[in-house]
Parts: sequence; structure tokens; C-alpha cells
Amino acid sequence: MAVETKAASEFEFSIPVLIVGAGGCGLTAALAARDHGADVLVLERDPKVWGTTAMSTGLIPAAGTPEQREAGIEDSPELFAKDIQAKAKGKADQAIVEHLARESADTVGWLQQKHGLPLTLVDGFLYPGHSVRRMFGMPNRSGAELMARLESACAEAGADIMCDATVRTLYVNGDRVTGVAIERPDGSLEDIGCESLILACCGFAGNEEMVIRYIPELEGATFNGHPGNKGDAILWGEVLGASIKDLDAYQGHAGLAYGHGVPINWPTIMEGGFQVNVNGLRFSNEAKGYSEQAVKVLAQPDKVAYTVFDQRIYDVMTQFDDFMQAVEAGAIHKADTVEELAAKIKVPAEALQKSFNEAEASRTSGEADAFGRVFNGARPGLAAPFYAVKVTGAIFHTQGGLEVDAEARVLKADGKPFANLFAGGGAARGVSGSGADGYIAGNGLLTATTLGKIAGRVAAKQVTGA
Repeated sequence: MAVETKAASEFEFSIPVLIVGAGGCGLTAALAARDHGADVLVLERDPKVWGTTAMSTGLIPAAGTPEQREAGIEDSPELFAKDIQAKAKGKADQAIVEHLARESADTVGWLQQKHGLPLTLVDGFLYPGHSVRRMFGMPNRSGAELMARLESACAEAGADIMCDATVRTLYVNGDRVTGVAIERPDGSLEDIGCESLILACCGFAGNEEMVIRYIPELEGATFNGHPGNKGDAILWGEVLGASIKDLDAYQGHAGLAYGHGVPINWPTIMEGGFQVNVNGLRFSNEAKGYSEQAVKVLAQPDKVAYTVFDQRIYDVMTQFDDFMQAVEAGAIHKADTVEELAAKIKVPAEALQKSFNEAEASRTSGEADAFGRVFNGARPGLAAPFYAVKVTGAIFHTQGGLEVDAEARVLKADGKPFANLFAGGGAARGVSGSGADGYIAGNGLLTATTLGKIAGRVAAKQVTGA
């Protein structure tokens, strides 16, 4: 990825706000910029709008919302920030954590009210690390559904999107970005100038060389994300002298349906399910989080596990499009007894029964099991019919990246901001600290939507003078 010098006056065509990447962050930034009167062009390397967001459940966390108050949920930005830092073990940037937590309710409300996104509060379960229910999603809890609505909102707002446009070069003049060079499918190159540039091209989970370098524990892990996640923003940042932090941070997932590439979401665990390996035995405290659990699954024989649950949990899961895709694909096994389930997934029946017994013992006693997990005694134990799905560990997206300030401006190594360069989503440093265990559900879309919103607003004000 090249960085070259070119003066703003040398471009034949220029756009006030240019955005690299048409995922959740890029489209949110485009909406915010249009709301504040700036002309916008979003550049996307794919033939269509897609991005990492489209491959997620599309859930956005927000604290202190009207929907929470109506549901009797007591939440606040302070509690949200505390939850984020507790999961990140205090390693995330405190100022950014607090700022994003404060902005989160505004982000969801703005998308609902200004741009008509039917985001509703997810009911029925908690994700690991969250003290209260604060996740908002589309009716089918689908990231693809979220992206479709963001794309239509951009069309209504007059934000232009150019697909099949891969950014190859950033042009600069001093500490100002002046434009980019894009490559079209036929190999032709085109220069586009800009007054402000927003990097919304996610992280580097799809760049095997960078993953091995910065996250060696995931060498050989399945990548389940957007193939365009090649680390472009980070590579440009290195050349520009930007501050880059937490490159070992990532969101893993321990529930990718083996052979199907569909995530089995974590309510299967948080509602009382568990995971066993091919020997029918549990091997960890699954409730700590699906991100850190990915490495534990990869450490098992054949790098697989089985997520085990029951009809009650199955019914909770039917609200997720991903889960229903797994059902339709035949990935979910059903049985009337533990012995029958063991036969269907080909694990020793005696060992699987032992795993069931351990979970029930913890639930009824209220005491931690051998792995430190306490099964929730307020919920009933697993009851027939039973279900199981074969899963593997995967990397979804990285959480480290370009360090930004409260206005989403990219910072130089000396802590000062670049004049007109912004970043959000996976291109920016996230709020997960380091490693996998700092990731709390929703961190990816929190930084995508809220940093995107902030970047779009600030960039627009910068170019319009408003």
C-alpha cells in the first residue's frame, strides 16, 4: 500500500469527504457527513456493499436508552464503560471508552429517528460481560439486514457509493491527506482528491501474514470475515507515522458451525448450554466469553467442539438468522436422550452424560464447577429434547489499529492529530485492550457506528466550516 506526495491542486476531480470502505463504519460516517451538509463519496473494493458488519448479527450496544427505561432496565454510560474496562482488564483507553459509552445511546437513537432503522432492544438473555441488556438489533438480528438498511439510507441521504474501487495509494502533502488512487476491475487507475479522508476499511484478520506476526496463537484458525480485511489502514498508518496500538487484540468466536461458516451465537451458552470435545468432555468455562473461548476450542482434538443445549435454548435462538441458516443446513443434531445425542455426534455416551451431570450439579448447588463456571440456578436445567452442533474456533476481526482521539482523528506517534485524517471501526484502535479476552459483545459495532458517526460529523464540519 503506497503513500505518495501530491498537492490538492493537482487533482482534476475532488470530493469534500472521501470514505474508504462501505461497511457499517463507512456507511454510518457517510450518513453523518450528509446530515451536516457535506458531499460524500464512499469507495468500496467489492462489487457490492458488504463488509464485516454484514457477516455479524448486527447488534449495537447502547446505554441509557428510552427502550431500556421503558423495560425497567437501569443502565448508564458509566456502567457501560465499567463493563467494557472490566472485560478489557483496564487495558483500553479510558477516555475513549467513556466517550463512546456516552455517545452510544445517541448513535442508536440517531439511526432510528433520523434514518429510519428499526433497531430494537434484544430481549431474553445477556451477553458475557454486560451487566444489563443493552444490545440493539434489526428485526431478524442480522448484520446483512443492518447493512441493507444503511445502504438504502445512504441512497436517500444522497451519499454516493462507488463499488469495484480498490484504493491503492494515499496521496499526502505535509500532514494533510489530499486524495487517493483507485484501481478499477479492468486495471485502470484513477485519482480522486478530497478535503477529508475517513478510513473505514476494517482491520487485518484477512491478512494471514499480519495475523501470524501479531496474533501467532491464531495461526491456521478459520477466518470468518470480510476478505477485504487486509490491514490497509494500518499499513498506510505505518508509512505516515501514525500511532498504532493493540495489534494483538481481536474478536474470536468459539461457535462457528463446522463446515458451514455460520456462527452459533452465545445465548446457547449463556442460557445454560455448554461445550464438549470429541471425547464428550467439557474443557473450560465457556461463559467467560466467545472470543477467548475460540483458542480453547482450537486446542481440542481435531480443533473442534460440540455446543450442547436444549429445546428452551433452541427457541431463544430462533430469533437469529444465522442460527436458522444452520438449522436449514442440517448442522443442528436433535435427540430425545443423552445417549442418542452422543451417538449422533459420535462421542462417548458415558462422558457426555458426565458433562450433563456436572452442569446440573453446579446449577442446583450454586457452586462453581471444576472450570470455575457457576450455572445459573434461576434457569431450569437442560431437558430433552437435546441439541448439539459441531463448531470450531475462528477469528472474525481484529481490534487493534490506528489510535484516534474523541473526534475520531488519527493521531501521530507524538500524540498530535493529522489535519484531515479520520478512522473508525476495525481501522481504528478498539476498546478491547489486548488479546482475545478483552472483547465484549458489541465492541466491533460500537466503534464502527459511533466512531463512524463522529468521524462523519467532524469531517463534514471541517469542510463546510459549519
